[in-house]
Amino acid sequence: MKTQLALPTTKVQNSRIAETDFSNLVFGRTISDHMFVADYKDGEWSDARIVPYASLNLNPANATLHYGQSIFEGLKAYRNEEGKILVFRADANWRRLNESAERMCMPQLPEEIFMEGLTQLIDLDRNWVPTAKGASLYIRPFMFATDDYIGVKPSDTYTFIILTCPVGNYYNKPVSVKVETTFTRATEGGTGAAKTAGNYAASLYPARQAQKAGYDQLLWTDGKSHSKIEESGTMNIMFKINGKLITAPTNTGTILKGITRDSVIQLAKDWNEPLEERFLTVSELETALQDGTFEEAFGTGTAATIAHVQRINVNGKDYDLPQKPSDAFSHRVLAELDGIKYGSVQDPHKWIISI
Repeated sequence: MKTQLALPTTKVQNSRIAETDFSNLVFGRTISDHMFVADYKDGEWSDARIVPYASLNLNPANATLHYGQSIFEGLKAYRNEEGKILVFRADANWRRLNESAERMCMPQLPEEIFMEGLTQLIDLDRNWVPTAKGASLYIRPFMFATDDYIGVKPSDTYTFIILTCPVGNYYNKPVSVKVETTFTRATEGGTGAAKTAGNYAASLYPARQAQKAGYDQLLWTDGKSHSKIEESGTMNIMFKINGKLITAPTNTGTILKGITRDSVIQLAKDWNEPLEERFLTVSELETALQDGTFEEAFGTGTAATIAHVQRINVNGKDYDLPQKPSDAFSHRVLAELDGIKYGSVQDPHKWIISI
């Protein structure tokens, strides 16, 4: 991808890459050398630059610390066999960032700033993109309020940052999930469709309770009746029951419009896979698990891509899922997505940009 925006760049004096054990990457713990930064004030974005990764200097009255005006994205870059760096669906992340910004009363970020900042940052730190199979460079764009003012109102100033970190697999084994019917992740009219920090903070307590009980994630249900399954922890969730792929719609404002989810749906349509975008009820799920029509369940998300589900707890009862055949949809779609991301199969939907 050609770059157009001239970004002032300050390089690190001593890279930390030689100290990094790429064979033992803990997700999100190792940050690359540089970060992209841009500031918003007086109604416009300015001072876009690339600087060494470093701590931020925040005033204790910072608006984000008190009122949570903070949004973020997550995407990945991959190294193909020829050594090129490939980024998956960055344009979709830019659009979703601005959808979150609209809901959180934050300014829109121009595409040029997002894309140029991202591509030039990755190009500068391209040696941080792992070469091992299954590894990638996780990219975290985020925006937060920077007014030094304690008052409940939208901030007048913001900072946008992109940082990157080399990562391995998010899940190393299939996950166990529990249907949650007490706590609520999001309700209609709330911020469930925005990728905002507060949504994740509110999910931590019920998720911890589930983990103490032996489950990796929750299956969130709707806030009104707790009868319809919405999404799962850090992922959207999909089920295959009686030959049909079923996943919750994203038009209620309670579910994040997952980019991996959208990619899986597109591939399912390409392959003429029976697909229903509708809510699966808890009772339907329970019945399918009991009568043998349940085939598989899997989460979709940037961190995990496809996370296979091995156990589901419904109404206090554990159901171990059947062994998946080698040609199960989740296996095929994971192989196809990985092939596109690493450049080994065709990219008919132009999801990849090369750096």
